[in-house]
Amino acid sequence: MHQASLESKTSTPTQIRILVVDDHPLVRQGLAQFINQEKDMQVYAEASDGYEALETIEKDPPDLVIADIEMRGLNGMELVRNMKSQHPDIPVLMLSMHDEGLYAERALRAGARGYLMKEEDPEVVVNAIRTIVEGEVYVSEEAISKILSNYTGNWSDKGSIIDRLSDRELEVFKMIGEGYRTRHIAENLHLSAKTVESYKARLKQKLTLKDAAQLARYAAEWMKSNSRM
Repeated sequence: MHQASLESKTSTPTQIRILVVDDHPLVRQGLAQFINQEKDMQVYAEASDGYEALETIEKDPPDLVIADIEMRGLNGMELVRNMKSQHPDIPVLMLSMHDEGLYAERALRAGARGYLMKEEDPEVVVNAIRTIVEGEVYVSEEAISKILSNYTGNWSDKGSIIDRLSDRELEVFKMIGEGYRTRHIAENLHLSAKTVESYKARLKQKLTLKDAAQLARYAAEWMKSNSRM
């Protein structure tokens, strides 16, 4: 567990105690820096992946967890599912650099109480924290519009196909689009190369693609059109 060191202070009964989970130290420290400026909030601990976060939660439960979706080890989506079954009363705010139109609904279905893009201003994150702690759900108006469009059948065929992928299939698909080879995907996701190849076969079937080359091109084009990095 990484104890937050920025503006170290003792929490008061009225403060929202927050656990920040991200595999990038600079992101964790940046979040802690502006959150700890709020009198009613404190980042009391940090974790670099979902496994470390669960250990922290067992020892010293937070009032709210802020977690990145993509992390080595236990990722954010797996973390929120685990928390939903073991710690259902602790809300989670998911952060990601990827399109909220695709990931926001997945995060909410998994059990998160909110979803934000990492590019949002600090005041938006602070507002989301307060909203979620009060028992409400927080997503942007744009994300709400896209989610509603999905339920009314107004998404494109391409978007609908991608939405039918499982979270793990989508994760493998994205890494293919980023140019990762099977071995590197396996290492990053802690899977065997054989399991990754099985996911690739399922992706080709679901996306009606003939071979690995078509899958790689499709994934690269999708990443280019959907990434906001």
